[in-house]
Amino acid sequence: MDLNFQKNFSLRSYNTFGINVQSKQFIGVKNTEELQYVLRHKKNEKTLILGGGSNLLLTEDFEGLTVRIESKGIQIIEENEKFATVKVAAGENWHEFVLWCLENDLGGVENLALIPGSVGAAPIQNIGAYGVELKSVFLSCEAIAIDNGTTMIFDKAGCQFGYRNSIFKNQLKGQYIITSVNFLLNKAPHTINASYKGLREKMEKKNKTIQNVAKAVIAIRSEKLPDPKEIGNSGSFFKNPVITEAQFKNLQNQYPNIPHYPDNASKIKIPAAWMIDTLGLKGFRNGDAGIHKNQALVLVNYGNATGKDINALAEKIQSEVAKKFGVNLTAEVNII
Repeated sequence: MDLNFQKNFSLRSYNTFGINVQSKQFIGVKNTEELQYVLRHKKNEKTLILGGGSNLLLTEDFEGLTVRIESKGIQIIEENEKFATVKVAAGENWHEFVLWCLENDLGGVENLALIPGSVGAAPIQNIGAYGVELKSVFLSCEAIAIDNGTTMIFDKAGCQFGYRNSIFKNQLKGQYIITSVNFLLNKAPHTINASYKGLREKMEKKNKTIQNVAKAVIAIRSEKLPDPKEIGNSGSFFKNPVITEAQFKNLQNQYPNIPHYPDNASKIKIPAAWMIDTLGLKGFRNGDAGIHKNQALVLVNYGNATGKDINALAEKIQSEVAKKFGVNLTAEVNII
């Protein structure tokens, strides 16, 4: 098999933070056969799997093999009057897949428009936005074991989805590469979810269609979040913390107007952005590493920040939030 392994390869163009680190070896694979070939011949090299590069912070050169998943393909594999099962290759761009769904009048992912990254990375993170999470449309995914190249099918229960979480970030971290994902999407008349506050306001005078929901989501995200093509970033850097009712009541006594959302029967979710903003850190900058002026959850690379610069800023935020609010912030991005 004729594959082009490259040595001392810059990953700057392959991560949305635009961090200039090198990988000892780099290869792009376009299908499962190429991926299995690479895994069989990688020997004992450490392996870094890249999709869209939108959910990671690279802090140093990678002394191993970087494999970029570049597979393409979207197909309806089963359908009836109400639903369609769609199989999508892991290398497809997530937002382009959403646009394909809108063009084919298939609902379920419109709230997740404009999220950066690849389809294969979406289940790992259980991506979510504006009241919808990936798990609501997920059926199964096919994945290959890195150590021996065998194929496994993971259904929804097997993925153990949680808030921006899955089995692939925990027990099976670094053990499998997702090669395709199956989605269950709904046909017209669609079930529309426009309950999220900002989205509900945008949709007040518009017809409740999946296309209009997606347009509203794109407008909101474009207003709030910087384009990685213009300024390096990885979207929301931290998860919104989930705390106990006792912790929340203590905070509410000090900050009566603290925004909050019920997470389950006994936990409360509070916006990490509110805490960072309350500390006066929104817009803070140290060299080329900074916090975006319009969205306190977004850390940015203004040009030549290193991964260590961004990580040091993240640790500063975590330290100050813990000191002020007694809450621990967890990074949403994968720090390598």
